[in-house]
Amino acid sequence: MSFGELLPDLRTSLPGPRSTELGVRLSRVESRNITRIDAGGPLFWSEAAGANVRDADGNILIDLTGGFGVSAAGHANPRVAEAVGRQAARLTHGLGDVHPPVVKVELLERLTALTPGDLGHAILSANGGDAVESALKTAALATGRPGVIAFRDGYHGLGYGALAVTWSPRFREPFRRQLYPGVRFAPFPEAGGDDQSSAESLLAVRTEAEASRQGEHPVGAVIVEPVQGRGGVKVPTSDFLPGLRDLCDELDLVLILDEVYTGLGRTGRWFACEHWDVIPDLLVLGKALAGGLPLSATLGRAALMEAWPPSDGEAIHTSTFLGNPVACAAALAHLDEIEGLGLVERADRLGRRIGQRLDEWAHQGRVSSHRGLGLMRAVVPAGGEHAAVAVASSALHAGVIVLTEGDALALTPPLVITEAQLDHALGVIEANLPTA
Repeated sequence: MSFGELLPDLRTSLPGPRSTELGVRLSRVESRNITRIDAGGPLFWSEAAGANVRDADGNILIDLTGGFGVSAAGHANPRVAEAVGRQAARLTHGLGDVHPPVVKVELLERLTALTPGDLGHAILSANGGDAVESALKTAALATGRPGVIAFRDGYHGLGYGALAVTWSPRFREPFRRQLYPGVRFAPFPEAGGDDQSSAESLLAVRTEAEASRQGEHPVGAVIVEPVQGRGGVKVPTSDFLPGLRDLCDELDLVLILDEVYTGLGRTGRWFACEHWDVIPDLLVLGKALAGGLPLSATLGRAALMEAWPPSDGEAIHTSTFLGNPVACAAALAHLDEIEGLGLVERADRLGRRIGQRLDEWAHQGRVSSHRGLGLMRAVVPAGGEHAAVAVASSALHAGVIVLTEGDALALTPPLVITEAQLDHALGVIEANLPTA
């Protein structure tokens, strides 16, 4: 069995001496806000493949995070690495919006053919937050109405434009006075909640949009995650997204679906919106797009994208690394791997396997709830947030990396994780859950 498919192999206590030393060194040179450094970590990664991570001390762990959902086709996927090497040997940087690299054209053709509906024009960026801001700018240009409706517990990034539509007071409050004030937040109707929650949410959107027309910031767009990621992997009620699509059509609002986390196979569909047969006006992709390199995309309907003026040689929305050729080559190879390995279908199948296991834990009273689609799952241990943190810590010391999102453990492993690795990792979590 090769590295990438292994079960945990721990050679030191965690963190080991090498990681501890690196933590001390990092604390001397990095802003103290970035990485938490204490007796519990972090572990410094030195190598990764498939669903395995090797740390600086030689410990091998199973990664249930997928690198924040990035490594859909596995860490250091060989075909992606090969494509990166080939492209880097030929051309590492083009002249983005002046004399573009050939591979950018190839990627955009692939993306516009892959996405649902007529989302035939795109803007490339470096990360999900940048792509969200491309979508917000597009909507404002197209409608002439800069206001936006977002949703409670939603997360869209931390740049100023994206932060304005992100809910969390933890992220917003330090910078609140610098944020755009024309954002209104509606409740997100979570599946399994009150049967009226979807209707209440849609009514809130209607009310906010109509009320804004008389003010300084009339609403022109609605932005939502089909499944909330950092908000706790929350799946909406079945009628919410279709109802939101209809409402946006009625009120002439641009519907932006943020699929930075959910897109490209994570939920068992190429795009999570396909679970509800909803096509947005603007679709935002990131994370898994380039299999580990920084790349994101905003795709939209031609009528909306034509709101941007034609370039006269000086684009009004661009960046130095727009359409970086190495990242574009990586994305093409990663999309090939997701398709060629059948990872969308695999995410659906393994997600159902996880769901059955979580049902058993719920029946035993060891978890209070669980939710998710495909290989994007959350489980809330009995005892809530405190218990989730404790389980994640115990799992780490047993060689399984799992993150918490609020009161839940988030399970977003690489889509290539083996069944043996998945079963072992779930067994570790189960062994550390509170007993009924």
